[in-house]
Amino acid sequence: MSQGAPRPKVLVCDDEHQILRALRVILRDAGFEALPASTAEEALDVAAVNRPDAAIIDLVLPDGDGIELCRRLREWSDLPILVLSANGEEDAKVRALAAGADDYVTKPFGPRELVARLQANLRRSETVPEEAIISSDGLDIDLSRRTVHRDGEEIHLTPTEFGLLAQLARNRGRLLTHRDLLISVWGQGYGDDTQVLRAHIANLRRKIEPEDGPTRQRYIRTDPGVGYRFVG
Repeated sequence: MSQGAPRPKVLVCDDEHQILRALRVILRDAGFEALPASTAEEALDVAAVNRPDAAIIDLVLPDGDGIELCRRLREWSDLPILVLSANGEEDAKVRALAAGADDYVTKPFGPRELVARLQANLRRSETVPEEAIISSDGLDIDLSRRTVHRDGEEIHLTPTEFGLLAQLARNRGRLLTHRDLLISVWGQGYGDDTQVLRAHIANLRRKIEPEDGPTRQRYIRTDPGVGYRFVG
């Protein structure tokens, strides 16, 4: 980050004051500005006023849960969202990803891992100059504008969902293994996290596949136990 450049703003929502303080220090030292909140409602207010670049949200909050907060943020924003979860909350992690979260970090977490995951998600959300438009059977993927239309109607995707679709579409017809997709979209260190991949593929299919499709695999085909391919 260049000297004098504005610090990326990160909404941080956790009702444990000790963790909130630790996150503020970790983010400050990594070059971010933390926007703290201790409840879901406070987080929504902070996000609406400050328009953060990313969010870190605890799954357990005093006035609800992080899953519902993810859902409400996704109604109007595509900012990268990381959720914090305790060990043993596998079902909650999957539900959070289905609600629009991009990634999760398990408590207790290491500062370097948290910052690395945050930076990786922010990189995925940046627009990469590219001129190609990939069209297939009514689906148009504009890689430059990072937009997707099906039959002329725009489909809202999160940065991670768009990254997955773009990677699959660029390799039309080619089988990409779980590991291929995880490393290309999430980065090194994510190669074995197939649970995250499956949740995001399910979200992506719900958005781009025709609702009347019997198998919902018009564009993305599953090769069981191996990976996915773009077949549209």
